[in-house]
Amino acid sequence: MSDMSNPPRAAKTAVLHRMVMPEHACPYGLKAKDLLQRSGYAVEDRHLTTRAQVDAFKAEHGVATTPQIFICGERVGGYDDLRRFFGKRVVDPKATSYRPVIALFAMTGLMALAASYAVTGEALTIRAGEWFIGFSMMVLALLKLQNVESFATMFLNYDLLARRWVPYSYIYPFAEGLAGTLMVAGALNWLSVPIALFIGGVGALSVFKAVYIDRRELKCACVGGSSNVPLGFVSLTENVMMVAMALWMAIGPVHA
Repeated sequence: MSDMSNPPRAAKTAVLHRMVMPEHACPYGLKAKDLLQRSGYAVEDRHLTTRAQVDAFKAEHGVATTPQIFICGERVGGYDDLRRFFGKRVVDPKATSYRPVIALFAMTGLMALAASYAVTGEALTIRAGEWFIGFSMMVLALLKLQNVESFATMFLNYDLLARRWVPYSYIYPFAEGLAGTLMVAGALNWLSVPIALFIGGVGALSVFKAVYIDRRELKCACVGGSSNVPLGFVSLTENVMMVAMALWMAIGPVHA
């Protein structure tokens, strides 16, 4: 028998207006619905299925975007506003962050450990360390090559050689990718070593001057021209690692 003196508390409800058309369903609307449901809300999901409905909704409520969320009859706003409503962090797309570089090195590190284990049966080997740097150079080159023009523009902000000879800003990602590939293969050291020494050395000097002597606050082109990675210690470390790998390969054979 139910306890009538303690009736069940009414479920929290929210009204979500989001764009759902045959050719497009707004991803932020889906994210807003998921966040509401995970936060314990029953969602009244109202679809805007035509461009006319979307435009009319925006005009009626004086808003520029959808989705729009209403809780207890009050408009909360869009997806970012909903995150703020629940006290969750909202990422500033223009804010600088080391996250892309951390993610890149974490994955290339795992790739190196996996390759070493597949070849030798052991993950932690000297060869894994060599592969880590080679894989990192290849992936960094890949990110730059996605948009060479954008990379070159950002690179010209601080690289000493590129500022004197602009074509170097376009050559750099190809040279980095070639050197990394040869290092992973353990082939043509006579070519990969001088390339890595040169681009790594010039890069290290350029970053050191821009950051630690000129005290300039710049974005690093290391993971492509559209990144928000700050130019600094991580960028310098990348170039020093490249030089160290080249020197390591110059003084002895690559370990099997």
